[in-house]
Amino acid sequence: IARYRMETKPVITCLKTLLIVYSFVFWITGAILLAVGVWGKLMLGPYISLIADNSTNAPYVLIGTGTVIIVFGLFGCFATCRGSPWMLKLYAMFLSLVFLAELVAGISGFVFRHEIKGTFHRTYTDAVLNYNAEDEASLAVDNLQRKLRCCGVYNYTSWFASVYYTTKGIPESCCFDSSDCRPEDLHNATVAPSKVYHQGCYELVTSFMETNMAIIAGVTFGIAFSQLIGMLLACCLSRIITANQYEMV
Repeated sequence: IARYRMETKPVITCLKTLLIVYSFVFWITGAILLAVGVWGKLMLGPYISLIADNSTNAPYVLIGTGTVIIVFGLFGCFATCRGSPWMLKLYAMFLSLVFLAELVAGISGFVFRHEIKGTFHRTYTDAVLNYNAEDEASLAVDNLQRKLRCCGVYNYTSWFASVYYTTKGIPESCCFDSSDCRPEDLHNATVAPSKVYHQGCYELVTSFMETNMAIIAGVTFGIAFSQLIGMLLACCLSRIITANQYEMV
Protein backbone atom coordinates (compact mmCIF):
# COMPACT_ATOMS: atom_id res chain seq x y z
CA ILE A 1 0.00 0.00 0.00
CA ALA A 2 2.84 2.38 0.89
CA ARG A 3 4.50 1.68 -2.46
CA TYR A 4 1.21 2.30 -4.27
CA ARG A 5 0.82 5.64 -2.52
CA MET A 6 4.35 6.63 -3.50
CA GLU A 7 3.52 5.82 -7.11
CA THR A 8 0.37 7.96 -7.05
CA LYS A 9 2.07 10.97 -5.45
CA PRO A 10 3.59 12.19 -8.76
CA VAL A 11 0.17 11.82 -10.41
CA ILE A 12 -1.48 13.86 -7.65
CA THR A 13 1.27 16.48 -7.80
CA CYS A 14 0.85 16.75 -11.58
CA LEU A 15 -2.93 17.08 -11.33
CA LYS A 16 -2.59 19.69 -8.59
CA THR A 17 -0.18 21.73 -10.67
CA LEU A 18 -2.47 21.62 -13.71
CA LEU A 19 -5.53 22.52 -11.64
CA ILE A 20 -3.78 25.44 -9.94
CA VAL A 21 -2.69 26.78 -13.34
CA TYR A 22 -6.24 26.32 -14.64
CA SER A 23 -7.73 28.04 -11.58
CA PHE A 24 -5.37 30.97 -12.08
CA VAL A 25 -6.46 31.32 -15.72
CA PHE A 26 -10.09 30.99 -14.57
CA TRP A 27 -9.45 33.77 -12.04
CA ILE A 28 -8.03 35.99 -14.78
CA THR A 29 -11.18 35.35 -16.86
CA GLY A 30 -13.27 36.58 -13.93
CA ALA A 31 -11.11 39.69 -13.58
CA ILE A 32 -11.56 40.42 -17.30
CA LEU A 33 -15.35 40.02 -17.04
CA LEU A 34 -15.39 42.33 -14.03
CA ALA A 35 -13.31 44.94 -15.86
CA VAL A 36 -15.49 44.71 -18.98
CA GLY A 37 -18.63 45.08 -16.85
CA VAL A 38 -17.31 48.19 -15.10
CA TRP A 39 -16.07 49.64 -18.40
CA GLY A 40 -19.42 48.89 -20.05
CA LYS A 41 -21.33 50.60 -17.27
CA LEU A 42 -19.13 53.69 -17.29
CA MET A 43 -18.42 54.06 -21.02
CA LEU A 44 -21.18 52.26 -22.92
CA GLY A 45 -24.21 53.15 -20.81
CA PRO A 46 -25.68 55.57 -23.38
CA TYR A 47 -25.06 53.20 -26.31
CA ILE A 48 -26.67 50.30 -24.47
CA SER A 49 -29.81 52.41 -24.08
CA LEU A 50 -30.06 52.49 -27.89
CA ILE A 51 -29.89 48.70 -28.18
CA ALA A 52 -32.36 47.77 -25.44
CA ASP A 53 -35.98 48.89 -25.04
CA ASN A 54 -35.45 49.40 -21.33
CA SER A 55 -32.38 49.91 -19.20
CA THR A 56 -30.39 46.69 -19.44
CA ASN A 57 -28.66 44.92 -16.57
CA ALA A 58 -25.94 43.46 -18.81
CA PRO A 59 -23.05 45.41 -17.18
CA TYR A 60 -24.24 44.36 -13.71
CA VAL A 61 -24.49 40.74 -14.86
CA LEU A 62 -20.87 40.88 -16.07
CA ILE A 63 -19.73 42.54 -12.84
CA GLY A 64 -21.55 39.96 -10.72
CA THR A 65 -20.34 37.02 -12.82
CA GLY A 66 -16.76 38.28 -12.79
CA THR A 67 -16.81 38.73 -9.02
CA VAL A 68 -18.19 35.22 -8.43
CA ILE A 69 -15.61 33.70 -10.79
CA ILE A 70 -12.79 35.54 -8.99
CA VAL A 71 -13.99 34.20 -5.63
CA PHE A 72 -14.37 30.63 -6.89
CA GLY A 73 -11.06 30.83 -8.76
CA LEU A 74 -9.36 31.56 -5.44
CA PHE A 75 -11.46 28.83 -3.83
CA GLY A 76 -10.27 26.39 -6.52
CA CYS A 77 -6.62 27.19 -5.74
CA PHE A 78 -7.27 26.79 -2.01
CA ALA A 79 -9.12 23.50 -2.50
CA THR A 80 -6.32 22.17 -4.69
CA CYS A 81 -3.59 23.11 -2.22
CA ARG A 82 -5.53 21.60 0.68
CA GLY A 83 -6.26 18.44 -1.30
CA SER A 84 -9.80 18.35 0.09
CA PRO A 85 -12.06 15.99 -1.91
CA TRP A 86 -15.33 17.71 -0.94
CA MET A 87 -13.92 21.14 -1.80
CA LEU A 88 -12.75 19.84 -5.18
CA LYS A 89 -16.20 18.36 -5.85
CA LEU A 90 -17.82 21.68 -4.95
CA TYR A 91 -15.42 23.45 -7.31
CA ALA A 92 -16.26 20.99 -10.10
CA MET A 93 -19.97 21.57 -9.47
CA PHE A 94 -19.50 25.33 -9.77
CA LEU A 95 -17.57 24.90 -13.03
CA SER A 96 -20.42 22.79 -14.40
CA LEU A 97 -22.90 25.58 -13.57
CA VAL A 98 -20.67 28.16 -15.27
CA PHE A 99 -20.40 25.85 -18.30
CA LEU A 100 -24.18 25.55 -18.61
CA ALA A 101 -24.72 29.30 -18.12
CA GLU A 102 -22.15 30.24 -20.78
CA LEU A 103 -23.52 27.62 -23.16
CA VAL A 104 -27.07 28.96 -22.80
CA ALA A 105 -25.84 32.57 -23.17
CA GLY A 106 -23.89 31.74 -26.34
CA ILE A 107 -26.76 29.86 -27.97
CA SER A 108 -29.31 32.54 -26.98
CA GLY A 109 -27.17 35.36 -28.37
CA PHE A 110 -26.69 33.53 -31.68
CA VAL A 111 -30.32 32.44 -32.04
CA PHE A 112 -31.83 35.79 -31.08
CA ARG A 113 -29.38 37.99 -33.00
CA HIS A 114 -32.13 39.02 -35.45
CA GLU A 115 -34.35 40.01 -32.54
CA ILE A 116 -31.49 42.15 -31.20
CA LYS A 117 -31.24 43.85 -34.60
CA GLY A 118 -34.98 44.48 -34.60
CA THR A 119 -34.84 45.97 -31.13
CA PHE A 120 -31.93 48.22 -32.11
CA HIS A 121 -33.83 49.40 -35.20
CA ARG A 122 -36.90 50.23 -33.11
CA THR A 123 -35.09 52.00 -30.28
CA TYR A 124 -32.72 53.90 -32.58
CA THR A 125 -35.60 55.05 -34.78
CA ASP A 126 -37.46 56.29 -31.68
CA ALA A 127 -34.32 58.10 -30.50
CA VAL A 128 -34.01 59.87 -33.87
CA LEU A 129 -37.69 60.82 -34.06
CA ASN A 130 -37.72 62.14 -30.47
CA TYR A 131 -34.25 63.69 -30.58
CA ASN A 132 -33.84 66.93 -28.60
CA ALA A 133 -30.02 67.20 -28.26
CA GLU A 134 -30.31 67.10 -24.46
CA ASP A 135 -31.47 63.75 -23.02
CA GLU A 136 -29.36 60.60 -22.68
CA ALA A 137 -30.71 58.93 -25.82
CA SER A 138 -30.05 62.06 -27.91
CA LEU A 139 -26.49 62.38 -26.64
CA ALA A 140 -25.97 58.68 -27.44
CA VAL A 141 -27.20 59.30 -31.00
CA ASP A 142 -24.76 62.21 -31.36
CA ASN A 143 -21.82 60.13 -30.10
CA LEU A 144 -22.72 57.21 -32.35
CA GLN A 145 -23.00 59.41 -35.44
CA ARG A 146 -19.70 61.15 -34.77
CA LYS A 147 -17.74 57.98 -34.04
CA LEU A 148 -19.18 55.87 -36.86
CA ARG A 149 -19.41 58.80 -39.27
CA CYS A 150 -23.01 58.05 -40.13
CA CYS A 151 -26.29 59.93 -40.14
CA GLY A 152 -29.82 58.83 -39.32
CA VAL A 153 -31.25 55.33 -39.36
CA TYR A 154 -30.85 54.49 -43.06
CA ASN A 155 -29.43 57.86 -44.18
CA TYR A 156 -29.76 61.58 -43.47
CA THR A 157 -33.39 61.61 -44.73
CA SER A 158 -34.42 59.78 -41.54
CA TRP A 159 -34.11 63.14 -39.79
CA PHE A 160 -36.76 64.79 -41.98
CA ALA A 161 -39.51 63.06 -39.95
CA SER A 162 -38.07 64.08 -36.56
CA VAL A 163 -39.43 66.80 -34.32
CA TYR A 164 -35.97 68.35 -34.10
CA TYR A 165 -35.71 68.88 -37.87
CA THR A 166 -38.84 71.05 -38.02
CA THR A 167 -37.18 73.63 -35.76
CA LYS A 168 -33.42 73.23 -36.10
CA GLY A 169 -32.74 70.83 -38.96
CA ILE A 170 -30.34 67.87 -39.03
CA PRO A 171 -28.10 67.62 -35.90
CA GLU A 172 -24.56 68.91 -36.19
CA SER A 173 -23.25 65.44 -35.26
CA CYS A 174 -24.08 64.39 -38.85
CA CYS A 175 -21.64 66.91 -40.34
CA PHE A 176 -18.37 65.57 -41.75
CA ASP A 177 -16.88 69.06 -41.20
CA SER A 178 -18.45 70.82 -38.24
CA SER A 179 -16.64 74.07 -39.05
CA ASP A 180 -18.49 74.18 -42.38
CA CYS A 181 -21.95 73.36 -40.98
CA ARG A 182 -24.21 76.32 -40.35
CA PRO A 183 -27.64 75.85 -38.69
CA GLU A 184 -29.40 77.30 -41.73
CA ASP A 185 -27.61 74.81 -44.01
CA LEU A 186 -28.70 71.88 -41.87
CA HIS A 187 -32.30 73.09 -42.01
CA ASN A 188 -32.21 73.33 -45.80
CA ALA A 189 -33.12 70.00 -47.45
CA THR A 190 -31.27 71.04 -50.61
CA VAL A 191 -27.99 72.17 -49.03
CA ALA A 192 -27.82 69.73 -46.11
CA PRO A 193 -26.98 66.62 -48.20
CA SER A 194 -23.66 68.19 -49.20
CA LYS A 195 -22.74 68.79 -45.56
CA VAL A 196 -23.61 65.51 -43.85
CA TYR A 197 -22.74 61.81 -43.99
CA HIS A 198 -24.88 59.73 -46.32
CA GLN A 199 -24.26 56.36 -44.65
CA GLY A 200 -26.97 55.26 -42.21
CA CYS A 201 -25.99 54.14 -38.71
CA TYR A 202 -28.32 51.11 -38.62
CA GLU A 203 -26.55 49.40 -41.52
CA LEU A 204 -23.10 50.00 -40.01
CA VAL A 205 -24.03 48.64 -36.58
CA THR A 206 -25.93 45.60 -37.85
CA SER A 207 -23.24 44.69 -40.40
CA PHE A 208 -20.67 44.82 -37.58
CA MET A 209 -22.92 42.54 -35.50
CA GLU A 210 -23.33 40.06 -38.35
CA THR A 211 -19.62 40.02 -39.12
CA ASN A 212 -18.53 39.49 -35.54
CA MET A 213 -21.40 37.36 -34.20
CA ALA A 214 -19.75 34.12 -35.33
CA ILE A 215 -16.47 35.17 -33.66
CA ILE A 216 -18.25 36.16 -30.44
CA ALA A 217 -20.22 32.89 -30.41
CA GLY A 218 -17.03 30.89 -31.06
CA VAL A 219 -15.16 32.60 -28.22
CA THR A 220 -18.12 32.08 -25.88
CA PHE A 221 -18.36 28.37 -26.70
CA GLY A 222 -14.58 28.01 -26.41
CA ILE A 223 -14.56 29.55 -22.93
CA ALA A 224 -17.57 27.43 -21.97
CA PHE A 225 -15.98 24.15 -23.04
CA SER A 226 -12.75 25.09 -21.26
CA GLN A 227 -14.73 24.63 -18.03
CA LEU A 228 -14.88 20.92 -18.88
CA ILE A 229 -11.09 20.74 -18.45
CA GLY A 230 -11.34 22.17 -14.94
CA MET A 231 -14.24 19.86 -14.08
CA LEU A 232 -12.26 16.84 -15.29
CA LEU A 233 -9.12 17.81 -13.37
CA ALA A 234 -11.04 18.55 -10.16
CA CYS A 235 -13.03 15.28 -10.33
CA CYS A 236 -9.95 13.18 -11.13
CA LEU A 237 -7.92 14.74 -8.33
CA SER A 238 -10.77 14.31 -5.85
CA ARG A 239 -11.24 10.67 -6.82
CA ILE A 240 -7.52 9.81 -6.60
CA ILE A 241 -7.12 11.56 -3.24
CA THR A 242 -10.20 9.77 -1.86
CA ALA A 243 -9.12 6.38 -3.20
CA ASN A 244 -5.61 6.68 -1.77
CA GLN A 245 -6.58 8.58 1.38
CA TYR A 246 -3.92 11.13 0.50
CA GLU A 247 -3.43 13.97 2.99
CA MET A 248 -1.28 17.06 2.84
CA VAL A 249 1.49 17.04 5.41
